[in-house]
Amino acid sequence: MPAQYRADHIGSFLRPAEILEARRSAPASAVQLRSIEDRHIQHVLAKQKELGFEIFTDGELRRRNFMSDFTDAVEGFDLGDAVSRTWKAGESKDAAVSSVTGIVTAKLRQVRPLTGHELAFLKTHSPGAIKMTLPSATQFPAISFKRGVTEKVYKDHAALLWDIVEIMKADLAKLSADGVSYIQIDAPRYSYYMDPKWREWIRKEMHAEPDALLDEAIRADNACFAAARRPGVTLAIHLCRGNNRSHWYAEGGYDAVAEKLFGTLAVDRFLLEYDDERSGSFEPLRFVPRGKTVVLGLVSSKLAKLESGDELVQRIHEAARYVPLENLALSPQCGFASTMEGNLLTEDEQWAKMRLVAETARRVWR
Repeated sequence: MPAQYRADHIGSFLRPAEILEARRSAPASAVQLRSIEDRHIQHVLAKQKELGFEIFTDGELRRRNFMSDFTDAVEGFDLGDAVSRTWKAGESKDAAVSSVTGIVTAKLRQVRPLTGHELAFLKTHSPGAIKMTLPSATQFPAISFKRGVTEKVYKDHAALLWDIVEIMKADLAKLSADGVSYIQIDAPRYSYYMDPKWREWIRKEMHAEPDALLDEAIRADNACFAAARRPGVTLAIHLCRGNNRSHWYAEGGYDAVAEKLFGTLAVDRFLLEYDDERSGSFEPLRFVPRGKTVVLGLVSSKLAKLESGDELVQRIHEAARYVPLENLALSPQCGFASTMEGNLLTEDEQWAKMRLVAETARRVWR
């Protein structure tokens, strides 16, 4: 089946300065902040429409980071005990790297829908099909489980993971029944299984064998996708190598995990990072089952330099040696603002990248 949405995007856009200032300013009330967010969300929706996209997000403008819908809706996280990052890479080593979640210190309890503060406005104002993004359940055990603390409520990483899966399943089922056309799970943790240094980290810090943990991660995400599966709803996973203030934390091609990952994840679309040499070759795409879509993340959301349209076309046709052209699509390699501070480029540069994606998609698949 030919792919839908030839021009795709990961979901997050740079937060306008007015939103960031409103969040920093104590006098700004929730009502004032909501009004500012509404106005800028309408702008990003209109911009996506202007550029020719057929799938729409609110840019995650209401979120602090790509995971905050979950941590804000679920009690049990100590956000004051935020996870700090010591690993930094990429060209912009002087940028502050934000923390994205805290430590689980109590039994998790959902107090509101994960995306309930976003969906109603989108349903009213989106000019087309809605994409909703959520973090993978597998994201939390690796960074929210603290030995000596979380063990008091969850005996191990697996117990925490499967509690999170149950929360995710209920919300995903509701989203797919509530008019959301495209549900995307953002899953940075799979990059741990591609990168030797992170495979060793799993052994040391999580006291687990990487391959066993990979199997469990796939089972967890598939349980969430099964809850969301509904006719007419596109299910997708974005496999990320880290995206925080133009930093990345993992590298390596998909070779080590491709056969298992592509063959067993129960999704319609794989959104894959292929923006630089850290991503490896297109050869692992030979394991993608027929009929599934690969969205090639060829355009960097980290660097301001605009890619060449001719080179993008060439790379798309290179990938078509492994996946039929009719089952390919194009996107930026990741979001532009996985944290609200955003990557190190301007809004104009961001929209130029989005325009390039849309124009190149029309050029290849017109």
